[in-house]
Amino acid sequence: MKDENLKHLKGTTTVGLVCKDGVILATDTRATAGYLIASKRARKIYKITDGIAVTVAGSVGDSQGLVRMLRAEANYYRISEGVPMSVKAAAKLAANIMHAYRLFPYLALLIVAGMDNSGPSLYLVSFDGSMMEETKVATGSGSPVAHGVLEREFKEGMRVEKALPIAARAIDTAIRRDIGTGNAVKIATVTEAGYRELSDEEIEKLIS
Repeated sequence: MKDENLKHLKGTTTVGLVCKDGVILATDTRATAGYLIASKRARKIYKITDGIAVTVAGSVGDSQGLVRMLRAEANYYRISEGVPMSVKAAAKLAANIMHAYRLFPYLALLIVAGMDNSGPSLYLVSFDGSMMEETKVATGSGSPVAHGVLEREFKEGMRVEKALPIAARAIDTAIRRDIGTGNAVKIATVTEAGYRELSDEEIEKLIS
């Protein structure tokens, strides 16, 4: 891939954590176009089903197109099979779509995470169609900063309640140190109770 295509994947920070009782997804809200801040309220966490959510990084149009396809296919699967799509199946679907278009790729990097009968799980899906299962991951230009927080503070087997402040600090630290990451922290969880987005007030308490 040419360097001019790779430059569109720069910027933003997303974080995903697998906990004992669910998963956490966290992002910033800045969208950039080169040196321009195109939006300060960009959505980067999307609900796919009650048990599956994704974070997106890269091209906004490509990311939103993938989200629409994942939602449609997950709904079709639930109707035709009578059971919800698993997290792994959703990640494989995203990976297959992106691999099929690898010569004219979707400029997107996804974290697909959620909760199903197998428990909580998380997968990193890249624009070339690769798919890797992880317990903690950060993507984007602020990921080195975020990883520093995660490596120091996050431990496997933590419960969601204990890990939420860590995810919030990882994004907040990236906002303070990475020019491509900015504006606000957004966090969502997927547990046995389903998908939930934290309010701005809840997030502010976690950071402070």
